[in-house]
Amino acid sequence: MFVLKKETPEDWWEVEALFDLCFAPGRTALSSYRLRDDIPPVAGLGRIARDETGILGGAIRYWPVRVGAAPVLLLGPVAVHPTAQGEGLAAAMIRDSLAQAAEHWERVLLVGDLPYYARFGFYRLVGVDMPPPTNPDRILGCDLVPGAWAGVRGPVMRAA
Repeated sequence: MFVLKKETPEDWWEVEALFDLCFAPGRTALSSYRLRDDIPPVAGLGRIARDETGILGGAIRYWPVRVGAAPVLLLGPVAVHPTAQGEGLAAAMIRDSLAQAAEHWERVLLVGDLPYYARFGFYRLVGVDMPPPTNPDRILGCDLVPGAWAGVRGPVMRAA
């Protein structure tokens, strides 16, 4: 049984190790990481999942970015330890953190597989461009407020 908690500064390196395990150390070379360089994740939205012995089973983070003048949350990474996959941890962390995000944000962006993320309200964004070499078919958005992505177009940029 896993329990979801807010990520704390003390969890940082353990979460980084989980991301390295799930995505390989070269993950930081991805173009989405240029949007995160030297910018801390959004406080209070990161979630971790620990089992009854305290073992980290999953983690999710969000980062501030913008599209034009619009503030946007960038979801990711989200990872589940290989021994805990298939238990619904990623879905629980996504649902929990999106509910929390909706208290202060209007829209969320991610790069991912539509068939998986559609169940959380994500859909393909047209006119929103992630840094290359991102596949445009994988650029997804979710409205935390109805119509939040309407009219929002342009390149995804680092938060100011």
